[in-house]
Amino acid sequence: MSPPPRAAYAEDSSKSLGRKVPEPESRTRTPFARDRDRIIHATAFRRLKEKTQVFVAHEGDHFRTRLTHSLEVAQVARSVATALGLEPDLAETIALAHDLGHPPFGHAGEDELQIQMEKYGGFDHNVQTFRVVSKLERRYPRWDGLNLTWETLEGVIKHNGPVADKLGRPSWNAIAEFDKDYNLRLGTWASAEAQVAALADDIAYNNHDVDDGVAAGLFTLEDLLDVPLIGPILAGVFKDFPGLDPVIIRLEAVRRMIGAMVDDVLAETQRRAAAAQVASPEDVRNMDHALVSFSRDMLEDLSRLREFLMSRMYRYWKVNRTRSQARRILAEMFQLFMAEPDVLPTEWFARSQNRDEAGRARVVCDYIAGMTDRFAIEEHRRLFHLDVWN
Repeated sequence: MSPPPRAAYAEDSSKSLGRKVPEPESRTRTPFARDRDRIIHATAFRRLKEKTQVFVAHEGDHFRTRLTHSLEVAQVARSVATALGLEPDLAETIALAHDLGHPPFGHAGEDELQIQMEKYGGFDHNVQTFRVVSKLERRYPRWDGLNLTWETLEGVIKHNGPVADKLGRPSWNAIAEFDKDYNLRLGTWASAEAQVAALADDIAYNNHDVDDGVAAGLFTLEDLLDVPLIGPILAGVFKDFPGLDPVIIRLEAVRRMIGAMVDDVLAETQRRAAAAQVASPEDVRNMDHALVSFSRDMLEDLSRLREFLMSRMYRYWKVNRTRSQARRILAEMFQLFMAEPDVLPTEWFARSQNRDEAGRARVVCDYIAGMTDRFAIEEHRRLFHLDVWN
């Protein structure tokens, strides 16, 4: 099957606005493909393999982690972008980068760092992702960060929509400062490719949380029959394959739900593009609403599905217990590092010196946010239990 024709509003790597620090183009890769490769080789990307999606990484080898989630988002984003005639390398790149700033223990870790950093400028994982790719990764002799293209940076910070209204928040100071020197047009929508990455995130986590929730025994296939979207799909699988292994039924239902959500995004996006007569990437940025979207009916069904997952999975008592443990680990480490910065590793202690309290807190936050679940647990033990040194 040949790919669809290129959309008039697709980004064009040959017309990229370039990089903050100019550098020669690759001999073998487009600028967006080069961005993708830089992200894949980043330290922060490797660390995602042991960072929580829903379940803490050590709770089972078959549950999603931030790394497998990011790979699944990238696959969906590339497929959707290709089907829409967009630039698949850019959509895939933004998808791979979107969770680089997540701390250990998923949203529990983010919630705790927000509390600990409240007096010092706050914490936001989207901002942290941007700081990772623009500053914290140290791999090159001439710049900090990955020196990604303008279009990738724009997509990393704006994939969920315009963010100019957030610049007054202390947690967004880093974005405001960066934007002064390198205008990312924070008041407009991002490219269609970035919007695809955002919707691919929704598609991946809704489907795979259903998959992991059943696999973990938090709910059954029968429990899902009354839930919009997945319920009718699951009933169809039961009808088509009576007596089939429940594991295969679960996987087939998830596969069909991914297909249904992708088809919905394609139809709604094409409808919006035709209605608004979108003819260029600039038209996409200047719209007063998202171009890439689910239909209203799909959004309503997804809202019901999320309500089910919230009550039966995200707030299940065993998950809550792990969240509580995780938050205490991060809180205790943060408070100790602030009180006794000389117990930080040498490199991080050096970074914390000659700074005011807020600056020292940001260094401590960066150190903790970069940890994997496993490393955070082990570091906490080393800090608070002498016996681990035996």
